[in-house]
Amino acid sequence: MKALILAAGRGKRLGEKTNSQNKCMLRLNDKPVIEYSLECAAGTEVNEIVIVVGHRAEEIINAYGNRYGGKPIRYVIQYDQQGLVHAIECSQSAIGGDDFLLLLGDEILINRKHRSMIKQFEDENLFGICGIVIEKDQSRISKTYNLIQDDRKRIYRLIEKPRKPMNDLMGTGNCVFNNDIFSYIPQTPINQQRKEKELPDLIQCAIDDGNIVKSFVICDRYFNINSEDDLKEAEAYASLAQSG
Repeated sequence: MKALILAAGRGKRLGEKTNSQNKCMLRLNDKPVIEYSLECAAGTEVNEIVIVVGHRAEEIINAYGNRYGGKPIRYVIQYDQQGLVHAIECSQSAIGGDDFLLLLGDEILINRKHRSMIKQFEDENLFGICGIVIEKDQSRISKTYNLIQDDRKRIYRLIEKPRKPMNDLMGTGNCVFNNDIFSYIPQTPINQQRKEKELPDLIQCAIDDGNIVKSFVICDRYFNINSEDDLKEAEAYASLAQSG
């Protein structure tokens, strides 16, 4: 298994902060945001870390070189930033035939549990597993995605940025996928608002084809750094982030 970290976007909502800097390199409690995801990957049994870079790619490449936490690093350049699914597609050659752990380079997870999530993926021979967090504030769920599942945590429906979430299950960018997820990228629809393919829609295509995808509570609290408010809020919690 490999780890795939997506870190190509500029982060326009962060304004001037990212004009001359990759948003994943913004510092949070004295270290770049992407380093929290690198720590997650290095704390698992993956054999390689693949990082998709784009905007100011040299910052990340120069900072981390070809190794982190004992794991080799390979870089893939997303020359035209067309969203997360396109970034995953760009990584296909580097991932090869392996299954992979997906992480975003702009996420902070408190009391994260990636090794346990990977173990369930392998033990149950799942097609995919989506890391979620229980979130009572529906406005936060509206920034990511919501999902509908049965009592055994099998997912049947994912909704990108729902205006009215149906429950307290908030999706994150932390997932584990069978390598065959790449085969569903061509049939993933383009979101009419954002004009790019979305991660929940990619997963939905696999689910609609009968593949078993489950949810896993990946952490106690989750932050996706897309604005200055997100950055400020995460600062208070970042020191609590730990791998497990």
